[in-house]
Amino acid sequence: MSVESRQPPRTRAGRTTAGRRRLRHALTVAAIDLFLAQGYDATTVDEIAAAAGVGRRTFFRYFRSKEDAIFPDHEEVLRDIERSLATALPTQDPVAVACTAVGLVLEHYLADPDVSLKRFALTRSVPSLRDREVATVDRYQRVFARYLRERFQSAGDPAADLRASVAAAAVAAANNHVLRRWLRSGGKDDVHAAAKEAFQLVVDAFSPPVKPGGQTVVAVLEASAPVSEVVRQISAALRPAE
Repeated sequence: MSVESRQPPRTRAGRTTAGRRRLRHALTVAAIDLFLAQGYDATTVDEIAAAAGVGRRTFFRYFRSKEDAIFPDHEEVLRDIERSLATALPTQDPVAVACTAVGLVLEHYLADPDVSLKRFALTRSVPSLRDREVATVDRYQRVFARYLRERFQSAGDPAADLRASVAAAAVAAANNHVLRRWLRSGGKDDVHAAAKEAFQLVVDAFSPPVKPGGQTVVAVLEASAPVSEVVRQISAALRPAE
């Protein structure tokens, strides 16, 4: 009889949605704790599985690799974001809709602050995990750009493609700024107040879309300029003349 077959409570739990979610979380916690304790490269899948009380085969039913175990829910969050955008009313401000949708990422991190803070420590010290995180942010940004492009085009914006790309980048940058400030504070920063301020800057800068025949704005900024300064200057340039 195998080790896994002698653990009926764990096996039965894994057959339900809630049970699978708990086991997936247990594997993530085990992976992060082991990576922090003995190093990412030195930790094996077998050790992660054993720490979570399951076997190697069970681990691979949930994750393709030990790297995947660090980011277990990003696909689910991405689907939630896409659903939020798809169900938004056409009368809603598209930039505000995108800011609300990206808030789902913040809520995901806030739902499990211990894991989020430990993951942050890992991504700062393991380049491959940092690269994976950057790639995930890029996927979010592409989803926002596609949604905003469709909304701006339907409003007759002649610069819909460029405007959508820049606005999507601003949405992602604002979210990353707020999230990283919260992580660096050890989870003590008032993330909701910071998010409200950051997203309002983005909404003020990019809403509503430019009407046909509107003015094209070119902003020249230092590459190192903070997002708040980028948004401020673009917002000032787009503000109608009094």
